[in-house]
Amino acid sequence: MTDKPRRFAPGLDLQRGAVDMSHGSGGRAMAQLIAELFQRHLDNELLRQGNDQALFQPPAGRLVMSTDGHVISPLFFPGGDIGCLAVHGTINDIAMAGARPLYLAAGFILEEGFPLADLARVVASMARAANEAGVPVVTGDTKVVERGKADGLFITTTGLGVVPEGIHISGDRAQPGDAILLSGTLGDHGVAVMSQRENLGFGTEIRSDTAALHDLVAAMVAAVPDIHCLRDPTRGGFATTLNEFARQSGVGMRVREHAIPIREEVAAACELLGLDPLYVANEGKLIAICPADQAETLLATMRAHPQGRDAAIVGEVVADPHQFVRMETAFGGERVVDWLTGEPLPRIC
Repeated sequence: MTDKPRRFAPGLDLQRGAVDMSHGSGGRAMAQLIAELFQRHLDNELLRQGNDQALFQPPAGRLVMSTDGHVISPLFFPGGDIGCLAVHGTINDIAMAGARPLYLAAGFILEEGFPLADLARVVASMARAANEAGVPVVTGDTKVVERGKADGLFITTTGLGVVPEGIHISGDRAQPGDAILLSGTLGDHGVAVMSQRENLGFGTEIRSDTAALHDLVAAMVAAVPDIHCLRDPTRGGFATTLNEFARQSGVGMRVREHAIPIREEVAAACELLGLDPLYVANEGKLIAICPADQAETLLATMRAHPQGRDAAIVGEVVADPHQFVRMETAFGGERVVDWLTGEPLPRIC
């Protein structure tokens, strides 16, 4: 996505046309695709530079960079699509360092025969998500592969952000006595995608929670600068993320089942599908770990934000040389919440 906007005749047939190999050739057809589709939707001052890179003045602070590949199936699902997901996912990875996301880069792998109408829909969704988040796509790349080699469309996004001075959030900072907070209900994204993929009807529509969380994080960091850990529980879900924290920090985790928010319809769908919602992917939730004496302040801040209105304190960090995550069950017992084994929901993000 580097050529300057130009006009070509005839224009792309965005209603009935499809991607062909010439759209990845580097020639006139590729330039037309970039100008009439990608630049039309993603236009901004830096993208308009028209180079193989975006040139900008770095801000003060420590830089954060993250990259993420998106291979979700199906491409469109209740509450979102691969386009907005690609934007939200990378913005959130940047934000989990307490950073302010600045810019995105996007790489598209297109399969020959992919409908241009669907591609336009995806790119328009990316543009809306980026504009709403205030984080523009400033450079990118497009490749086309032969029919049958890419399952329609894959997207890779890379993000750049900046961490303010005095903020140090990392997965290795959890300490015994810290509180564990969750910003909202679990499992919405994974169940929404699976229901669409399998054409399942649950009586009520379950929608993905995909969202950019950087504004929520900014409010949290402003209220409690000494947040120790942040992470969005995507693949592997809540349970896997807690195990990651436990391993990184050399501690144990104890959570309370009754305190973990899960929608009734999501719990019912997981029971039907034989899934544990603790391991189901989320795309608009975060886990925070902070000193216990600041937990109520952080909780109030989260609940005051639309993306944290269902936030809850769900457990605490404990000393444990085995680095186990344990859950107090609703029946008064206890079980170990282990790492995810296998891949119960492939192609979920």
